Amino acid sequence: MFKRLSIIFLLVFNTSLLAVCNPTGALTLDLIAKIDYSAIFPLRIAGATIIPGRIKDQSPVSSPLCICKDPFPRIGIPVSFYEPSRIIEVNTDSMCFHTFGFGLNPTRIGGGTQGDGQDRQKTFYQTHYLIFPLYSVLELMLDFACMERSGVDYGYLTEVDPLWNSDTLSAFMQPEALLFGNPITNLACVADSVAASAFFPIDPLFWCKGSWGNAYPLTGWTNTKNNVEDSASVAASMIYKLHRQLVLWGSWGDAGLCGYFPAPIWRKSAYRLQLVSPIPSFATSIGTSGLMWTPGHNPPFIGDNFGFMLFKKRDCCLF
Repeated sequence: MFKRLSIIFLLVFNTSLLAVCNPTGALTLDLIAKIDYSAIFPLRIAGATIIPGRIKDQSPVSSPLCICKDPFPRIGIPVSFYEPSRIIEVNTDSMCFHTFGFGLNPTRIGGGTQGDGQDRQKTFYQTHYLIFPLYSVLELMLDFACMERSGVDYGYLTEVDPLWNSDTLSAFMQPEALLFGNPITNLACVADSVAASAFFPIDPLFWCKGSWGNAYPLTGWTNTKNNVEDSASVAASMIYKLHRQLVLWGSWGDAGLCGYFPAPIWRKSAYRLQLVSPIPSFATSIGTSGLMWTPGHNPPFIGDNFGFMLFKKRDCCLF
């Protein structure tokens, strides 16, 4: 339904909107060349690593067999990999769907900064959570039972979420922000920052986003460094926010072998982000310092609307 509406809006508003929301090519064949396929690995089957990965799996399933009881007891083989199945748009232009190349009355809302009263600058972005199972879209490996099969659609838009632009309202709905979103707990994020830059984010420090700062409050505001790293920080906040709202479910570890499960606290190591637009970079762990992957990826005159491919850890019991 949303795809049909998107096409209608694109045709109606085409002449005035493409100047603001330029297509990124994310839905064309050039996406094949943009994806960092090394982020899919390691591939593990029956507890053994078949194809090693550039980024290590921090929580591998070691058992050679798995048993699922629903709808009837079955014995299978554990398979694990990182599936590219979502795109997160991080925009300075509200209602800009640059993945599809259109927008709805776009207004410049982000990219600028403001002070927070503590001699720091903060930046704001809107985000869109796009369901985009890459292999299903490309019609590849559809006979592999562990791959997600669904259409392309927008699953979440922050423009219609009143909590996204208000730290106060967000903290009210997520009271743990008062406990973890303070200078004392921020000290623990130093360790997470160092570990994330070595592609080993510390999962128990769930309130940290490595070099990208504190995850709380879960809004579109982030401490200003550079546009690319700021947008990645907001994309990470979006991932955690969707977990807290039970929109995103877990698919990793022994609990994920037989299906998805509620996971209100995210596991950072279960996700990898890759900048795919406007200029692609390589995939990184949550919180990896922008010094390693952002230089040269936000030149002037191309806009400040970014697209990230999201790789999610998938542990599956293959029958």
